[in-house]
Amino acid sequence: MVPLQAPESAPLSPAALPRRRLLCWAAGGAALAAGMPAVQAAAPSSARWPNRPIRLIVVYPPGGVSDATARALAQPLAQALEVPVLVDNRAGAGGAVGIDLLARAAPDGHTLAFSAITPLTLQPLLVPGARDLLAQVTPIVGIMHTPVLVIGTPALGPRSFTDMIAWAHARPGAVRWASSGVATTGHMVLAQTRLHSGADITHVPYQGGGAQLNDALSGQFEVLSTNVAAQQLEYVAAGRLRALAVGAPARLADLREVPTLAELGYPRANLSSLFGLFAPARTPAAVVQGLNEAVNRILGVGGLAASLRDKHVLPAGGTVAAFAQQIAADRQGNEALVRRGGAVLR
Repeated sequence: MVPLQAPESAPLSPAALPRRRLLCWAAGGAALAAGMPAVQAAAPSSARWPNRPIRLIVVYPPGGVSDATARALAQPLAQALEVPVLVDNRAGAGGAVGIDLLARAAPDGHTLAFSAITPLTLQPLLVPGARDLLAQVTPIVGIMHTPVLVIGTPALGPRSFTDMIAWAHARPGAVRWASSGVATTGHMVLAQTRLHSGADITHVPYQGGGAQLNDALSGQFEVLSTNVAAQQLEYVAAGRLRALAVGAPARLADLREVPTLAELGYPRANLSSLFGLFAPARTPAAVVQGLNEAVNRILGVGGLAASLRDKHVLPAGGTVAAFAQQIAADRQGNEALVRRGGAVLR
């Protein structure tokens, strides 16, 4: 969960995906096809990675943008590694179930996970009993930023975000703001809005996105913060929901008239969801680096990046270090917010 920005290091220049194995642990191994060098590590000459299918844990249920993105990544990654990449949906607890499975897996490069960073940077701070797994996983690469859309439902009288805040001040607790759950990015958009505005707004946490969208259409609450997606935009275009603000570095192409939260004077609420690829802790650095380069190549050749933009999300990419730094910064920011505590985190 971070303000949207360009990665510290741009993806590698487009290039054909390698036809042979991406990585080879054999010392003195030859360079691979398509110009990608072999990554060597201290290992017997018979030890090669990967030597069996890769398990890609997706920490969300099938059918959403996150699942579709993971599946779109799996195909070219399998071509690059020359082994199958098998998607395994393990949803639950806002992604914590899948991250826990990853943390328990062998650090041999054959189990990866696709997840937002919030199960590592936010849930351990807010969810009672949540395991803090930040030290148990290894960041590989950021894959996508998902802007956040703040929507007014038929139950909301005001027509703008600013007027909604004024309405909330005049009616303490009466404005109900839904998110996809405690310790999600949408929840933090609300928390930062409450902290900055001082308005008493009631949080309505859901477990995932499907039910909350149906309830939004029927006016079961006044405001919803959700990841930008085609279905939400269709309802906005049809007038069934009203876009109040977006969390993004600039106004979205499909919502030119809708201001960012930063424009409205809420820069700390101007958050996005950052998703990426992870491995268990102690996965060999050569494997992590090779996977990072492979994903950057996949993003750079255009197919996956174009697919992401079609889904109204932004490609990420960048170095291992840049992704790790983004995660650390998000964790530090969330810790500061939690220290403030009180009503903003209800």
